[in-house]
Amino acid sequence: MSFFRNTEIRRLCFVLAAVTLCAGITGFCFGLPAGLAATGTGLFVSLFTLGFTAWRYRQIDQLSSYLRRITAGEHTLDIRDNDEGELSILKSEIYKVTVLLTEYNERLLAEKRGLSDSLSDISHQLKTPLTSMMVMADLLSGDNLPPDKRREFTDHIRQQLEHIQWLVSSLLKISKLDAGVVPFKKVPVNVPALIRKSLAPLLIPIEVKEQVLETEGPDVTFEGDEGWMSEALVNILKNCVEHTPRGGRLRIEWTGNPLYTEIRIRDTGAGIAPEDIPHIFTRFYRGKNAADDSVGIGLAMAKEIVRRQNGDITVDSVPGEGTIFLVKLYKVVV
Repeated sequence: MSFFRNTEIRRLCFVLAAVTLCAGITGFCFGLPAGLAATGTGLFVSLFTLGFTAWRYRQIDQLSSYLRRITAGEHTLDIRDNDEGELSILKSEIYKVTVLLTEYNERLLAEKRGLSDSLSDISHQLKTPLTSMMVMADLLSGDNLPPDKRREFTDHIRQQLEHIQWLVSSLLKISKLDAGVVPFKKVPVNVPALIRKSLAPLLIPIEVKEQVLETEGPDVTFEGDEGWMSEALVNILKNCVEHTPRGGRLRIEWTGNPLYTEIRIRDTGAGIAPEDIPHIFTRFYRGKNAADDSVGIGLAMAKEIVRRQNGDITVDSVPGEGTIFLVKLYKVVV
C-alpha cells in the first residue's frame, strides 16, 4: 500500500509496535489478565492512531490535488468548509490564495488589454504627423519648389516635430505614473504661487485670444508636489483656453478649510456634451468639441497626478455656457 511506503508512517508503526510490546510485557509481569488487557489496549490504540493518521493523510492528499489543479490554472475551486481544526483553516487559506490568484490574473488580463489599446492609440497618434512630415520631406526635395513654399513646409514639419515631442513627453510621464515610480514630494505648496506658475506658459495664448483672466483666493497652502501639481493645472487650463472663444472669460478661485484645499477653474467656452462628461478624464478620449490636434491625454494625466496626491477632480459643464473644473486636495486620507 502507498500509505505504508511513507517513511513517517513506517516510523509511526514501529513506535506503536514498540509501545504495544512494552505494555504487553509489563502487563504479563502482573499476570495473564493484565498482560492480555495491556496488549489489547495497545493494539486498539495503535489501530485507532493508524486509522486517524490515514484519514488525515487522505485530507492532505486531497489538498495537494487542489493545489495541483490551482497551479494548472483552475482558479474557481471553492474548498471552504465550516468545521473547526487545522485542516479547515488550511482549506480556507488555500481558498483565499485562490481568490487572490483569480483577481491577480484578471488584473493582468485587464492591463494587457489596456496596454494593447494604448499602443494602438499611440500608433494612431504618431501615424498622422509622421505621414504628413514624409509628404512634406518629399516636396522639399524638389529642385523647383518656390522659397515661400519651402519655408511653409519647413514650418509645418517643425510644428509636427514639436507635437510629436510633446506627445512622447506626455506618454513618458503617464507611463511613470502608471508604474508608480514617480516620487511625489510632500511639502507645503502655496496655492497663489502655484496658480501663477501654472498660468505662466499660457499668458501669451490668453493675450492673443483677448481672453479676460480673473484670479481670486486667500493665501492658503497644502501638502503636495508643486511641480507635478503645476503640470496637472497647466493641462486643465490649456483645455479651458483652447475651448474658450476670443474675448471669453477665465476665472480661477481657490479656498481652504480644515478638510481640503479647493481650486475652481471656470471658463465661458463651448462646454462639454453631457454624454462626454463621464469619459472626459479617460485616456485618449476625444469628445465632440475636441480640437483637431487633440490627443486626449492631458486631462487624463491631470486626473492621475491629482489622485496620486490624495485629491480628486470633477467637472460640471453646460453646452454653450462653459465648464467648471473642481480640484480638491484633501488634508486627510479619504
